[in-house]
Amino acid sequence: MAIDFITMLPTSGDRALIGKLTADPSRVDAWRDISDREPSLANLISIVQAAEKGGFDATLLPTGNVCLDSLVTASALISHTEKIKFLFAARPGFTAPAVFARQIGTLDYLSGGRALINVVTGKSPAELAADGDFVPHDARYDRTAEFIHVLKRLFTEDHFDHEGDYYQLRNASLFYKSVQKPRPLIYFGGASEAGKRAAVKEADVYMLWAESLDLTRERIEEVKALAALENRVLDYSISFQVILGDTEEEAWQRAHEIIRHVDPSVIARKESEVTIKDESIGDRRLQKLMNESRANDFQIGPNVWAGLTQVLGGNSIALVGTPDQVADRILEYADLGFTKVLLRGLPFLDTITAIGRDVIPRVREKEKARQRESDSQSA
Repeated sequence: MAIDFITMLPTSGDRALIGKLTADPSRVDAWRDISDREPSLANLISIVQAAEKGGFDATLLPTGNVCLDSLVTASALISHTEKIKFLFAARPGFTAPAVFARQIGTLDYLSGGRALINVVTGKSPAELAADGDFVPHDARYDRTAEFIHVLKRLFTEDHFDHEGDYYQLRNASLFYKSVQKPRPLIYFGGASEAGKRAAVKEADVYMLWAESLDLTRERIEEVKALAALENRVLDYSISFQVILGDTEEEAWQRAHEIIRHVDPSVIARKESEVTIKDESIGDRRLQKLMNESRANDFQIGPNVWAGLTQVLGGNSIALVGTPDQVADRILEYADLGFTKVLLRGLPFLDTITAIGRDVIPRVREKEKARQRESDSQSA
């Protein structure tokens, strides 16, 4: 099965180098604190059009209190694109499932079937509290599972009742169901035990942040086994940063340049926040992996680098190398069972353009060569 390529839009602003980690949310131009490229409509149009031209199948619109709203942004961009799908992130704690279903159904209808769903449970208690969500960690994942369950029913059933722990609906029905049948795919990620339970019960696509090849193999095999216990088969997505060079040496120079100007106090604060405040098991796993690889310049495998994890949370493991090397590494991870690969990098427009020009065609050609070899062996 061919790989679906996903990227992400920088709705907090874009930058070539990493300096500060957080923005002042009280400012209209708060993006200036962490970025040097405004998340303006014109810039986002340029990036999503470059992604579409470069062969990306979908783009993620993130959620969070330093991001532009994902629904509004997607609505502004659908008329400037033709094929690319929008993976629309939202948090169950802030939107009722019936309201969210209408939003997604409308976006799917207006875009001609290009809406995808990314349900985000949320990682930072401080950020969630700032938006009024005080539900404890494991309970949030129980709520998420129920949210997805109701969402699926809204897209596929008419006039049903639901009586759950978090949501109650009477004679529920969705007028504008999705163009995609039976409904848009639902992406979900969570490294905790509660997150994995929710995923294997309700999600279509389980999303992982990249780790080393061996650790990633362990994680996907674990979730596959849990899904089998539920008599379900999921698709899997993996996420990387990408740092390219004409030579491997040039790529590594660029990798180190990205974080060269970061003040050591910023790195120390980030590690402290993950250790003390962050409930995300995924962030803690990455922090541990980064610390264990420090003596090896954070290299956790051929062309695989944890150096950005010093300053970035979440999707921070990078593929560093020439386009051929990066294509080979993508296929190695895909061989573990990933049918969807999310690629991004700094600055976004330049990196996405380069990936579309130099990496995706190489992956496609290598996929075809593999298929030809397989066909010849079975003939």
